Amino acid sequence: MSRASYHHGDLKAVILAQAAELVAQRGADGISLRELAREAGVSHAAPAHHFTDRRGLFTALSTQGWRLLAEALKGARPDFVEAALAYVRFALDHPGHYAVMFDRSLVDPDDPELIAAQEAAGAELRQGVGTLNDARAEKDPQAAALA
Repeated sequence: MSRASYHHGDLKAVILAQAAELVAQRGADGISLRELAREAGVSHAAPAHHFTDRRGLFTALSTQGWRLLAEALKGARPDFVEAALAYVRFALDHPGHYAVMFDRSLVDPDDPELIAAQEAAGAELRQGVGTLNDARAEKDPQAAALA
């Protein structure tokens, strides 16, 4: 990728897509910003401009994943069974995101964008649980959503 084409694309999106793919293939442990820069054909400093470090990269990837999950759940409203299927489809279709979303050691749990994305997905999930005709779910919707 030439310097001119770098400015015409969305490097952040390219790096996130590559990171998701590599996490799905081999896990998060062996992924570096330097490797992602090399794959994208940009200087090793370019990804750091968007993510600062690996933790920033994985926080952004997790945030993106939570947003995608919220959209998938929103599209399945109001049927809980459809929401459950959407959740499973999301996990199967986005294994790199899914792996990072649930590994708190990789992310900054205090990141405001990550928190907002998690809360949006949680709200969609709770809304789906609210449609269940189940006494236990009605009594404790938080526990039902967690389950």
